[in-house]
Amino acid sequence: MKRKIYDKLIDWKKNDSRRTALLIDGARRVGKSYIAEEFAKSEYKSHLIIGFNRAGNDLKDIFERYLDDLDTFFTYLSAYYGIRLYERESLIIFDEVQMFPKARSAIKYLVADGRYDYLETGSLMSIKANVGDIVIPSEERHIKMYPLDFEEFLWATKNDGLVPIISKCFSEKKPLGQTMHRKVMDIFRQYLIVGGMPQAVNEYIDTKDFERVDQVKRDILTLYRADITKYAKSYERKVESIFDEIPSQLQKHEKKFNLASISKEARFREYEDAMFWLSDAMIANICYNSTAPNVGLKLNMDRMTLKCYMSDTGLLISHAFDENSIVSEALYKKLLFGTLEINEGMITENIVAQMLRTAGHDLYFYSNSNREDVSERMEIDFLVAKSKVTSRHNVSPIEVKSGKKYALTSMRKFIKKFGEQLHTPYVLHSSDLRKSEGIVYLPLYMAGLL
Repeated sequence: MKRKIYDKLIDWKKNDSRRTALLIDGARRVGKSYIAEEFAKSEYKSHLIIGFNRAGNDLKDIFERYLDDLDTFFTYLSAYYGIRLYERESLIIFDEVQMFPKARSAIKYLVADGRYDYLETGSLMSIKANVGDIVIPSEERHIKMYPLDFEEFLWATKNDGLVPIISKCFSEKKPLGQTMHRKVMDIFRQYLIVGGMPQAVNEYIDTKDFERVDQVKRDILTLYRADITKYAKSYERKVESIFDEIPSQLQKHEKKFNLASISKEARFREYEDAMFWLSDAMIANICYNSTAPNVGLKLNMDRMTLKCYMSDTGLLISHAFDENSIVSEALYKKLLFGTLEINEGMITENIVAQMLRTAGHDLYFYSNSNREDVSERMEIDFLVAKSKVTSRHNVSPIEVKSGKKYALTSMRKFIKKFGEQLHTPYVLHSSDLRKSEGIVYLPLYMAGLL
């Protein structure tokens, strides 16, 4: 399965592998081990994969006894796996490195030795939990891995030819045309409900059976729940409470997370660590209210006013309908054709958050609930900053619309108030690209190109 992160691995090998080891951060089951192995097979003469989740004492003993004598260490390691190592032509992968922190702490000396390259994989939730007794090596560079984005989904489903067409129309701000647009939207709706977890995507490609896809996603959700219990020490119940509330919070018209739904006595300071844990584990995408669309959205961030999205919309759907052991084929088909009687804005806004986050954006929105002045009262779904900062016109407001009929009351208020300092305003909707009155209306599948 082709993934964009592969190009970043190539760049690291070319420019930084002599100075750093590369640690791939990501949620469980996003494909970290798979891409590491594919990279090793294609780009190196030989490789070792040390899976610390199943490593026995004999392997660990090699690390315990011989790290102060690297000639002997590599001899034993090579003999243990029966694989010859070639200087500057071999890659050693520490898979699930969080399971054996001593190996991670050795990175400093292994990189300094310079004979081989080192790639580490692990889930962030457990990487952070198992560092109490080690010094984190400064020679360790981190890179984040997310679920498949829409372009990667197109590659996986053998629709590669659509990628340059979509990209060209976006850059030129021209519509695809109704026939092509409908085709892409049909695939996008598949992506919307399958999601971007590689196992779910592969199951869909192999079977086209939504119930089997749903079972894969439920298995991942079960794994996440087990990890919460295992790693969210001292506040696992609060993490579970937030996790369970995500679908119902997004179902509301007002999608800001309201702790009162968990408990009337709940206070943000009591749940802040739990919220951050879900974000760090890359299970959830947190979107903060930025009170002014200026350079540096973070400088105007209200940490207590936020929205909490699932990191994968396919998982959100399985999570939302967890009263059924399996989401039926019929229910999935209603989702596919947009005939299910739910607030589809929940799913649509979540997929946009996912696509923006995967594209490298931190997530912000704008909310002003002024009770005295109606003209000041407005909600903008997302704010996106340009990659290159200038003195003005850096921030684009984004409104997300799931239906074909909608109003833009908040967007027009926002433009009137901040227009002189804004970059292009966008509306993401289910129709083809068009421009009107200074607003660019983009089809939803272009969100990842912003």
